[in-house]
Amino acid sequence: MLGVTPQSAVQYSELRAHMFGKRIGIDLGTANVLVYEQGRGVVIDEPAVVAITERDNSVVAVGNDARAMIGRHPGSIQVIRPMRDGVIADYLITEAMLRYFIARVIGRFNLVRPEVMICVPVGVNSVEQRAVRDAAEAAGARRPAHLIPEPLAAAIGAEIPVGSPRGHMVVDIGGGRTEAAVISMFGIVASESVRVAGDRLDDAIAQYIRRRHNLVIGERTAEEVKIAIGSAIPLTEDLVTGVRGRDQITGLPRTITVRSSEISQAIHEHLATIVLTVRRVLERTPPELASDVIDRGIVLTGGGALLRHLDDLLLHETGVPVHVAEDPLRCVVKGAGRALDYIDVIERSMPTEEESLIGDLSR
Repeated sequence: MLGVTPQSAVQYSELRAHMFGKRIGIDLGTANVLVYEQGRGVVIDEPAVVAITERDNSVVAVGNDARAMIGRHPGSIQVIRPMRDGVIADYLITEAMLRYFIARVIGRFNLVRPEVMICVPVGVNSVEQRAVRDAAEAAGARRPAHLIPEPLAAAIGAEIPVGSPRGHMVVDIGGGRTEAAVISMFGIVASESVRVAGDRLDDAIAQYIRRRHNLVIGERTAEEVKIAIGSAIPLTEDLVTGVRGRDQITGLPRTITVRSSEISQAIHEHLATIVLTVRRVLERTPPELASDVIDRGIVLTGGGALLRHLDDLLLHETGVPVHVAEDPLRCVVKGAGRALDYIDVIERSMPTEEESLIGDLSR
C-alpha cells in the first residue's frame, strides 16, 4: 500500500489498540511465559517464576527477578513455579503472574481490556481449560479469553500452511510437556501429549551427577549443563564442561568435569519416551495425511528442539525427515498472537466444554 511505512504501521497499531484494546497471544509455559502483541511482536519473554513472602503470600518478584532468587532466597520467601507439566498447579499465583505480565503490556492508563489468545496443551480436560480461561480473565483479559492448542499455535508460528487440506506434523517440546500433532485445515487430526520434556531432562541430569559423582546441583545448573554439552546421541568427539555443586559426602563445594557422553546416557530414557510419542501419532495418522508428513517432514518447536542432534535421533527412529523451526522458542507465542485473526475457524475445531467433559468421563 502506497505511503505506508513501518513507522506509520506501528502508529496505526498503537492507535487501534488505544481505541479497541490490544490483541495479545500468551504462551503460558511451565518454564517461561511469552507474550506477543499484534503490531509489535514478542514483548515479554521471562521465566514462569513468582517469589512470594511466607507471612502473607504477597508477591515480591515475578519473572527474571524471581528466577534470580532460586536457591539464594531466605526462609521468609518462597520461590514458586505455578505451572506444572503445562497446566496450572497454583491458581492464585498463576493469576498474579498473568496480571503482572498483562499490566506490563497494556500499560497503567489503558482502560480497555486486551483480547487474549492463550495456549493450552492438546487434550487438556474441561477443568484445566476453565482454570486457564478464568485465570486470564481475572488477570485483566477481555471476556471470553480464547484458547488454542499448543501444537496448532506452534505450527502457525512456524509459518506452516495449516489452513490447507494437507497433513503437517509438529512436535513441540517445552518445559513440562512434549506434544506431537498432525494438523490439517486448522484442525488436529491425531495427537499425543506426554509429561516428559525439558524439566525432566534437567532432573535426569541432576540425578545422574548426584549418583555418579556424589555432587548435588540445582535445577539451573542442570539446565546450563544440558545447554552447554547435552546431545540426543553420543558425539564423535566429547564435549566437556566444569560443574560446580555441593559434595554429598563432605558437604563442601566442589567442581567436577562432565562429558557429553554422560549427559546422553543420563537423558536417554526420557528421549526414548519422546520418540515413542512421535511414533504413536504417526501410527494413528490417516494414510493420505501420513504421505504428506513424509513429503514435508516433521517440524520441531519449543526449547527442547535446540538439543543437539534431536532431529537426527527422530529421523533415525521414524524414517521421516525432521526440521527444526526457525526461532523454535517463540513459535508457540507468535502463533497464538497471529491466531487471533482466525478465531472463528480455530474455535470451531476446539472441543466445547461439554464435549471435553464427556471425554473426561469416558477416560
